[in-house]
Amino acid sequence: MTKLLFRQQESLNLGLRYFNAAGADPEGKLGEDHDPETHLIPLVLRAALIGHPIHIFGTNYDTPDGTCIRDYIHVTDLAHAHILALQKLEQSGYSGIYNLGNGEGCSIKKVIEVARKVTGKKIAIIESPRRPGDPSRLIASSEKIKRELGWEPRFHGLETIVKTAWNWHRNHLHGYDNLLF
Repeated sequence: MTKLLFRQQESLNLGLRYFNAAGADPEGKLGEDHDPETHLIPLVLRAALIGHPIHIFGTNYDTPDGTCIRDYIHVTDLAHAHILALQKLEQSGYSGIYNLGNGEGCSIKKVIEVARKVTGKKIAIIESPRRPGDPSRLIASSEKIKRELGWEPRFHGLETIVKTAWNWHRNHLHGYDNLLF
């Protein structure tokens, strides 16, 4: 009996590994608000809003522009992946571990360039030393979830991700602090 219960619990294991979750609800109702903020896109957008420079940690990586390359995935695409994974789990008890990313990398400088374009604002940068342990590139392979669950990112362009985040941030200057729940 114990062995059977353990196997039933094992079949419910499901892992979704996010790469760099970013963006906001396309309707502008939900967005990213951390304290302290550590994610690049909100930091860059905050810098655009208040006119402060953004720090770039390392400009001598083995990448085309010298800055780290990361894979950004829109939060709506993450939500869709959750729905598909839970439906599959409910239907078949299937378990699996899936990477969630666009499979495309964008450098730190590219994110800032796109943010400048989307916001129409100058965003100054301060070049700082590398942070220990930061790899040059982190790009997801989401082929397994595409193959097994039919998931496809709908908001795959960096510009779309930044636009949705910008729309939310400029309309919620203090995040969720000024909202009543």
